[in-house]
Amino acid sequence: MTSHSTIGHPSEGQTNAEWAERRGRAIARGVGMTTQVYAERAENAELWDGEGRRYIDFAAGIAVVNTGHRHPAVMEAIRAQLDAFTHTCAQVAPYGSYVALAERLNAMLPGDFEKKTVFVTTGAEAVENAIKIARAATGRDAVIAFGGGFHGRTFMGMSLTGKIAPYKAGFGPMMPGIYHAPFPNALHGVTTADALDAVDALFRADVDPKRVAAIIFEPVQGEGGFIVAPQDFVEALRALADRIGAVLIADEVQTGFARTGRYFAMEHYGVAADLTTMAKGLSGGVPLSAVAGKAEIMYAPGPGGLGGTFGGSPIGIAASHAVLDVIENEQLNGRAMVLGERLTARLHKIRETVPQIAEVRGLGFMIAAEFMKSDGKTPDPDMTNRVRTIALEKGLILLTCGVYGNVIRFLAPVTIGDAVFEEALDIIEASIREAAA
Repeated sequence: MTSHSTIGHPSEGQTNAEWAERRGRAIARGVGMTTQVYAERAENAELWDGEGRRYIDFAAGIAVVNTGHRHPAVMEAIRAQLDAFTHTCAQVAPYGSYVALAERLNAMLPGDFEKKTVFVTTGAEAVENAIKIARAATGRDAVIAFGGGFHGRTFMGMSLTGKIAPYKAGFGPMMPGIYHAPFPNALHGVTTADALDAVDALFRADVDPKRVAAIIFEPVQGEGGFIVAPQDFVEALRALADRIGAVLIADEVQTGFARTGRYFAMEHYGVAADLTTMAKGLSGGVPLSAVAGKAEIMYAPGPGGLGGTFGGSPIGIAASHAVLDVIENEQLNGRAMVLGERLTARLHKIRETVPQIAEVRGLGFMIAAEFMKSDGKTPDPDMTNRVRTIALEKGLILLTCGVYGNVIRFLAPVTIGDAVFEEALDIIEASIREAAA
């Protein structure tokens, strides 16, 4: 039996290599780690490892700390809640902060209709519950999702996700009743008409539209490569859902809370989903997720049909109230638009002499660059990974994504300071040019 006294703690100051060796012996290999930078502390858009090296964080915990690491207002809210209580289970001894946050989100969510909210813990759990609610409300079972979409790692989440490796490979049969159509992607030759024709083909060959409970999509695909849904596509999905009597679900887990320059990406479209899933940026680094939407749809599951032991954690709820205050008080939606424009302009300038950058795209401060080989048609994941690796060596943490693994996504906290942001832009340019040489 291992003594607790022999178990290491981050404060021991071990090297990244030492922690990586211990990780290999202790952690399941299915938990992928993009870097071997073992974080010791973090502040706003910077973090430091146990060796004392500083990094600029352009991952933000995968769009979680949009308000920055350890924002003072968020930390104060967490401390205050810790001093009160950490857990009662909202379904046993509820607390007013849960109700008040639901009221805030209901008021913010797009759509001129009465809304209700339920809180759970993770983005995947929010998606699971959205499908449950849609099935309960419609009495139907089938769901239409899209290639390249990512909706979580639970079995329903995996089934909805439009990418096999690494999310579905080796896990056996997926959930029944899930059907995929292509997502519009101009760079790869998929138009809105192509995507809608594919949905029609599903209705002719695979699923009766009268069986469809829900259509789920991301306004901007996250893991899929930051593919922005075209306006006409979003409008067509809304019309299609209305025509066949299905629930339209916007998965805003990655797009929410100032990431795209709005609280919700759907605000850019002037189109309201029936249900919206949210997590990540909702609570500034503390686990919390939610499903919100039309009151009559949310009403469908009976008492006890929704919830969970840790759903709506009081600590997450407190952090979320602070996050919403910070976004409003610091005008982070406007800040996201400014930062996105500056990043996009720099990437376009680099692209003038680096033809491997096939496209720069995004919405607000949810920006990506896609890399192709010299023929302009073949995805180049090797160069993409070189950019990421070189940037890491220079002290900048970047993430890749995309169906082909050939996209760099830029997800810095929206609170990043101007000087640190300019430093990061210089590293990005140097890394791309070095990788292309």
